[in-house]
Amino acid sequence: MNNAIRVNGATRLYAIVGDPVVQVRSPEVYCERFAQAGINAVLVAAQVSPANFDVAVPGLMALGNLDGLLVTAPFKARMASLAQRLGSAAACIGAVNALRRESDGSWSGDMFDGAGFVRGIERKGRRLQGRRVLLFGAGGAGSAIACALLVAGVASIRIVNPEAEKTEALVAALRRTFAQADVQAAGDDRSGFDMVVNASPVGMKPDDGLPGPLGPLSPEVLVGDVVVSEAPTAIIREAVAHGSPWVNGHDMHSGQIEAIMAFFHPDAQRAASAA
Repeated sequence: MNNAIRVNGATRLYAIVGDPVVQVRSPEVYCERFAQAGINAVLVAAQVSPANFDVAVPGLMALGNLDGLLVTAPFKARMASLAQRLGSAAACIGAVNALRRESDGSWSGDMFDGAGFVRGIERKGRRLQGRRVLLFGAGGAGSAIACALLVAGVASIRIVNPEAEKTEALVAALRRTFAQADVQAAGDDRSGFDMVVNASPVGMKPDDGLPGPLGPLSPEVLVGDVVVSEAPTAIIREAVAHGSPWVNGHDMHSGQIEAIMAFFHPDAQRAASAA
């Protein structure tokens, strides 16, 4: 089978929307997956500033040959309002990272960051059950990861985020969905955690440091980072220095590709496996 990407008038379009987008790997990954599955489609990066969002994104979604969108920072929560229906994860946290155009022209959205993050951890053979989690970030990725970690059975989550209102909103949403969840804003004491997760944008720039004080690291503390970077981010470097097992943005990204391909095109996963 020839898996070369060919673009013609019948090619269906997908885009990843964010600001910035120079760091994203989705175009190369999904274009290759589409080609492997025999789907005449391409995915491109679309940089949209927050100030232009209300003009640019609805205009993009109005294109007749656009079938789907991926969403990255800072628009995961903002994009949820543009979907006519939401999947369970997206409904829990009010954010999406993928939207699909339905046959009637309406849009469905869901959030796959959390499922991808958990799958990346499981692929490395690390347990989640009973862990006490320090989570940096209460945005779209942080919310999705918190939801998925609770489903996976972590014992508690403490959230660090500079916007108190956003943190409180996430805590309330998680408690509504998980009635017995031990979730609250983190205090100053960073001891007692055996899992630390950076789900904030810190690390996207090469000179970024840590998202905040991590507390003591050791081989018993699992470290996670959502940032996709060719060079190890500061938090991953700290994990390596202290012998802590880790997962990074590449692990999370790999973990959610299959789920998103199936979301975009129900037959894509089966076709790619058979190629």
